[in-house]
Amino acid sequence: MTASDPIVRHGVDFSGADGGGSGIRLATRVPGEPVRRIDRLDRRGLLERILASREDGDRHLWLIDAPFGIPVRTLERCGVDRDWSASVAWLASFGSPRDWRRGVRAVDRKEPKREADVVAATPLASMNLRVFKQTWTAMVELLGPLVEAGVRVDPMAGPLDARVVVVEGCPATVLKRRGDSAKGYKGTGQPPRDRRETIIRQGIESWGLDATESVFDRCHDDEGGDDLDALLLTLDPWQGPPPAVAMVEGWVW
Repeated sequence: MTASDPIVRHGVDFSGADGGGSGIRLATRVPGEPVRRIDRLDRRGLLERILASREDGDRHLWLIDAPFGIPVRTLERCGVDRDWSASVAWLASFGSPRDWRRGVRAVDRKEPKREADVVAATPLASMNLRVFKQTWTAMVELLGPLVEAGVRVDPMAGPLDARVVVVEGCPATVLKRRGDSAKGYKGTGQPPRDRRETIIRQGIESWGLDATESVFDRCHDDEGGDDLDALLLTLDPWQGPPPAVAMVEGWVW
């Protein structure tokens, strides 16, 4: 693998919902081509797609909108080693997202943010009521098996020379880093619809967002904003060395 190899970029709007999270959205950008479709799949299907991407000889970068780690403070309070693999095993030991959250809150009811959350200005902490299922299912059902299969989960685990790399992304962070607002584009009615149109137009004009008209139409019409979130994650991610704590807590690219 060389740095000049083209990279196929995948943006994933993740779901930790019960029943396998069938609302996951996947947008794929092949070098030199527009995004041609947005797929809907569940967590098992996503795992299989990522594993299958090892077989075509290309380099693949998967940006997934879900927390990839737990704050060091929480690990310490719960007696877990400052080690990412240990944190995955700890989550898995609870058997379900809700059991894990109950176990954590029995020890510490605070919900600290990771350094990655502070730097990237993500909306919610890993254990927040609105996101804890995403954290647990992403780490236990997706990332753990991927590392075991030889996929790189950056910067925490997996072979450094892997041709398939999975990283944490955040659509809100994508917008903020490009000087836009992450507010107002999700919901029913004309104002959110107009806001989605503005984001799409800005992305086309300034950020290199490239997709077919049918994909843009789908993003424009999707009131939940999930399709647009997946599309935004196909843009080039943040580049730079993460801090040492990211080896335990994860990092938002």
